[in-house]
Amino acid sequence: MEINKSEFVISSPVVNKCPADNKPEYAFIGRSNVGKSSLINMLCNHKGLAKTSSTPGKTLLINHFIINNEWYLVDLPGYGFAKRSKNERQKLENMIRGYILQREQLVNVFVLVDIRHEQQAIDREFIDWMGTSNIPFAIVFTKADKLSAAKAKQNIEKWMKALEDAWEELPPYFITSSEKKQGRDEILDYIDQINKSL
Repeated sequence: MEINKSEFVISSPVVNKCPADNKPEYAFIGRSNVGKSSLINMLCNHKGLAKTSSTPGKTLLINHFIINNEWYLVDLPGYGFAKRSKNERQKLENMIRGYILQREQLVNVFVLVDIRHEQQAIDREFIDWMGTSNIPFAIVFTKADKLSAAKAKQNIEKWMKALEDAWEELPPYFITSSEKKQGRDEILDYIDQINKSL
């Protein structure tokens, strides 16, 4: 799939304020500072599409981008928001869960994980919650350019192996680098396949 057009549409504070049409939606989520905005910009070949920031936790709303006038890419707030009050964290969590559980147009969630780190409890809890909620998702390992290919492979194998204690069938995963545009074709082909099967 080639992306010829990508445009910001709306930022919504709650799921019922999201766009009213029926185009399929692909949501991207991860911990703060996992490289989500950079990945979205890389996928869309559109440098300033998603706002990148050195301050973690900048995305606080559900952001819809229309792609090729055919489907939506949805940028969700990060989980594990540092530097937020308990009340704010609860509000964000309710918004994320509300969108993921209630949004009928959502067909797949991409959960971003920094390839450099061992499995963090917060990522694991989120992924297990996705599984128990029966939400289709794939894992996207980010920042692969920060490691050698051998070390990246080793980290991923260890990460996926750790899921085997609770998962009978492991979720699909992608290895990406926004710097090197690695994983772009694979993710877009995956989205294309899903769109064709709908």
